[in-house]
Order: sequence, then structure tokens, then C-alpha cells
Amino acid sequence: MKWLRKQIAIVPQEISIFNDTLINNIKYANPKASFDEIVRAAKAANAHEFIMSLPKKYKTFVGERGVKLSVGQKQRIAITMAFLKNPKILILDEPTSALDAKSERNVQEGIKKLISGRTTVIIAHRFSTVKNVDKIVVLDKGKIIEVGNHKELMIKKGKYYELYSFQKGFD
Repeated sequence: MKWLRKQIAIVPQEISIFNDTLINNIKYANPKASFDEIVRAAKAANAHEFIMSLPKKYKTFVGERGVKLSVGQKQRIAITMAFLKNPKILILDEPTSALDAKSERNVQEGIKKLISGRTTVIIAHRFSTVKNVDKIVVLDKGKIIEVGNHKELMIKKGKYYELYSFQKGFD
């Protein structure tokens, strides 16, 4: 179990952030990480810039449950932690569901880099999160009803197409 846990990172919809500094929160993913490794992970996750704008940068206390951070900033910290852990398997659970368009763009850029070369399971309702993945599995009432990439599923004009069209506002 210990070996398996080291192979997996999860970026959840709601991030668990401790009442501590950003650096200590990030290091939770890899306690042995150097400061340079943390900075590299933050840059890859598009978090470094906002961290450097904070009063004490990486040493900024974020408050209980990260109350001093926006939802988008917390998501980028979670992605930073996943980069720092460097897992073989990545699970993303609604990583952009609570974000505005600008924050989503920043988080999507980090996610795109993070999933490269990894086995990734993405649970999402937003099509922007899954549009460019290799394989999409559409579930309905707990059953697989369609499988394919975005282009294939759009051509089929099944449930995926219906949901995508509804979300994008066209038919």
C-alpha cells in the first residue's frame, strides 16, 4: 500500500490547506523537496507568479483552510503539490469546477503540463477539462455509454455531443 500511495497524486475539487505557510503546505506532497524543486513545481503549475506577489512570498501564512487564497490559487497550489510529488498516476476530481474563466485558463495550463506522460483519470463536468484527452468515458447512471476522444464522440452525436452542445449553447 505504501508503494502504491507513492505512485498516485490527487488534485481534488476542494483542496485541504493547513493553517501554515505556503512552502510547508506544498512540501506536504514531498517533505524532502528542496526549495528549488518547490519553485520549479510552482512555476510549472502557474503558481509561482501569484506566490511572489504575496507579502512573504513562499513564507506567507495562508490561514485556516487557506482562507487567504482564492479558489484558483488553491487549485494551483494543489497542482504544484502534484508536480512536486511527480506521480505515475494522477487523479483530477473536478479541478476547475469552481473557477472563473481567467483562473480556469491558468489552472488548465498547469493541468496540461501535469498530465503529460502520466496515466491520468479526470472526473469532470466541464468539457474544457477533458476536450484534449486521449480517451473520454461517458457515464450515465453508473454505466459506460460512450468511449472515444472528443472528435470521435462529436461525430457519433450521442450523449457526449448532446451534453457538449448544451454546455456550449448550440445544437
